[in-house]
Amino acid sequence: MRAEARAAVGELLEAAGLSPGQVLVVGCSTSEVIGRRIGTAGSEAVAGAILEPLLEATQAAGVHLAVQCCEHLNRALVVERAAAERYDWERVTVVPVPRAGGALAARAMRRLPDAVVVEEIKADAGLDIGLTLIGMHLRRVAVPVRLKTAAIGQARVVAARTRPKLIGGARAVYEMP
Repeated sequence: MRAEARAAVGELLEAAGLSPGQVLVVGCSTSEVIGRRIGTAGSEAVAGAILEPLLEATQAAGVHLAVQCCEHLNRALVVERAAAERYDWERVTVVPVPRAGGALAARAMRRLPDAVVVEEIKADAGLDIGLTLIGMHLRRVAVPVRLKTAAIGQARVVAARTRPKLIGGARAVYEMP
């Protein structure tokens, strides 16, 4: 799992071309990773195995990591206080725990430096491990990224990057001539 998580986040960071200061959102069902139905068998050990490579990769790239909570916390996100302040994200008062927030978010709350929970963000790229529906936290327009790493454990992995909207009509030009 650790190697698969490292590979997936590495592939996405490369494909998305994120710059320091941009944001990567990750949603993860540790239940799905171990082959169970989402929300039924969360695992703190699996969360630790997945979170560490995510943190290593995002810290090395200078990218802010946002970890999505489960539906019981309305998919709020665990982030570092510095990112919340930089982007003026609205904080909420809750402490994610494995059975209400999800194992990865609970682990992130304890592991991220000065962690806080925010209600919503607009991330520049996303990694969805186990079909946790991270789309609500991506900027418009999301572009699917096909990774070589299609699964972590038994959970499907879906990735996306974002791009600015293309506006205009038939005469619009999208690259500098």
